[in-house]
Amino acid sequence: MHALLDHPAVQAGLAPFLVALLTAELLQRLRLSGLAIIAGFAITVYLVSGFAFEPLTSTRKIIWLGLACAALAIPLTLLNSSLWRPVLAALGGAVAVWVCVRVLQQQPLGTALQWGTGCALYVGWLVFWMDDLHESPVRAASAGMALGLGTGLAVLVGASALLGQLGLALGAATMAYLLILFITNSLLPCGRTFTLPLALITGLLACLAVLTARLPWYALPALAAIPLAAKLPVSEKLGLWVQSTLLSAACLAFAAGAVYLSWRVNGTPPL
Repeated sequence: MHALLDHPAVQAGLAPFLVALLTAELLQRLRLSGLAIIAGFAITVYLVSGFAFEPLTSTRKIIWLGLACAALAIPLTLLNSSLWRPVLAALGGAVAVWVCVRVLQQQPLGTALQWGTGCALYVGWLVFWMDDLHESPVRAASAGMALGLGTGLAVLVGASALLGQLGLALGAATMAYLLILFITNSLLPCGRTFTLPLALITGLLACLAVLTARLPWYALPALAAIPLAAKLPVSEKLGLWVQSTLLSAACLAFAAGAVYLSWRVNGTPPL
């Protein structure tokens, strides 16, 4: 059993998928199915690294920020306001600098300012545009799956196994959410409990991989385009499975582009 739980495919794929599937179904009546994403992420954290707090590394900052913003998203969903989008984007940019501050401090001032600004803009962008999808479950799930899988695979190819597994866990959890949409042909509650942690965690993972691993920075624009691809016009008269298939295909195209750019630089990672 221990050998099975230690397998990367179980830790970053099967386990978050099953946990998210169960969570989304159990919390549906409470309109908190979006928490399935952070539940799938949390089981991967537990299996891969645990929930230690000290020393507070950049990776552990990402983990705790993801859990904290999922809790914060619950009252934000109840207190809905258009003002939250720019506020959350600005906060996302600020925490991106905080997560990477130790790495940035080791760089010359000009380089640190350049990379710090880039990380803040990237994370803020994802938070802003994913938040625009929080009331559109099909679009949010299509974008979330592509963003999780694209970030995870691109980071994994960029020679960071731990960060890659955390990203893939989000993709697997979102696939479970999409599967319920396919089977039931009905919308699940989404909200900021879905979009906020997903955008923040994937954004921070990619930034950290650029600074500490070998993920090329120019793979980030491809990932940043995913929330915009999820806004492509698709008729709501089509079945949910048709909508999600079309939107997922558009989003996954950009995710594949990011993975390809990382592969061009790093080659196939040893598995």
